[in-house]
Parts: sequence; structure tokens; C-alpha cells
Amino acid sequence: MKNMKLYLATGNEHKRIEMQQILPEFEILIPKDEGIEFDPAETGSSFYENSMIKAKALWDIVHAPVIADDSGICVDALGGAPGIFTSRYAGPQYMHGRPDGKKISQDEQNRFLIEQLNDTKSGNRACHYTCSIVLMLTPDRFFVAQETFEGTLIESIDKQAGSGGFGYDPIVFLPEYGKTVAEISADEKNRISHRGKAVKVIKNILSAIFA
Repeated sequence: MKNMKLYLATGNEHKRIEMQQILPEFEILIPKDEGIEFDPAETGSSFYENSMIKAKALWDIVHAPVIADDSGICVDALGGAPGIFTSRYAGPQYMHGRPDGKKISQDEQNRFLIEQLNDTKSGNRACHYTCSIVLMLTPDRFFVAQETFEGTLIESIDKQAGSGGFGYDPIVFLPEYGKTVAEISADEKNRISHRGKAVKVIKNILSAIFA
């Protein structure tokens, strides 16, 4: 199993690094590592559907084991939004992304999300990350794991903290740690996060198959 290649269906280097930390027994490659252009349309209506779309799209190119994940942040007071539109979220006017397709900066996304939640005046700051992971060995043989990671959104963008992690991590507070996700160590995040927990399920499956 050591040094066996696993393709990760993403262009996000941060996700590759996290996946490599959790699966050190494998060599994790993303499409650009081998000069593959990869940008499938994520037309699913759930994290699971989008992860399947990405897994199948990359498997059709490499014909080798593929891992795909779709993940995002879900805010209770916003009805679970941004959800599957997390990476495209551009504030309350563009919950599903800007019409021109351009993404705004992460700093802007963080600020917009805090402001939008505060505007609801609901008092409910609960949120969670969701991650759906597909391990595709062939289109007819695949495994799925989906997990969550609960927290609360900070009250003000001025209270964002931490330089670890990525995405919305500086604004997601973990009451049991007294820190944001961006303030805990990478090892700790991989142990308790949505992606970390889902990948561990997949890791057990890989160990059983390739032992």
C-alpha cells in the first residue's frame, strides 16, 4: 500500500495537504500535478451528488482509484446556507455565486457571512461543516462517507483568529476548545474535523482492500 497513488479530485492544494496528512501511506495527487485540466460542473443538489460528479469525472480521465470530496459550511439561522455553494458564496445578494462566475476573496466571504448572520438577529450562531467523500475504484465500485464538524460563528469579524486551516476556519469558534478552527493544530483538526472523520472511514476501507 505504501506509495500507492490516489488521485484527489480537486484543484485545492490545501485539501491535498490535509488529505496527505491523514493518508500518509498513499501518494496523493491532484489533477494539476500531472498536467490534467479539471473543472467539472458541480450541478448536484447535495454534497454527495457533487462529490460523485467529481469522482466520476476524474476517474474517466485517469482510470485509477480516485477520492473526491465536496464540503462546505452550513449556518443554522440561514437555513443551512451557504451549504453546497460555500466556495461561490458572495454575500446575501449572491448566495449561489455572482452571475459573472467570479469568486470573491475569502476575507470578503468571511465578512459577508458574519454580517448576514448578524442581520437575522436570531441569536442562533450554530453552524457546521459537512464533508461528503467518495472513494471510486471503478464507476461500479465505490464507497461513500459523510461527516460533520460543529461550531459557532464568531460575533464580529474583528474577532476572527488563527492562521491555520483555510477557508472559513478563522470565523468558526469551537466552544469546547475556546479557539477558532484556525487556532487549533493541524493534527487536532484532522482528528475532529468533518474531512478528517470522513477520510478515516475511507482509510479503513482502503486498508481492508489493499492490505
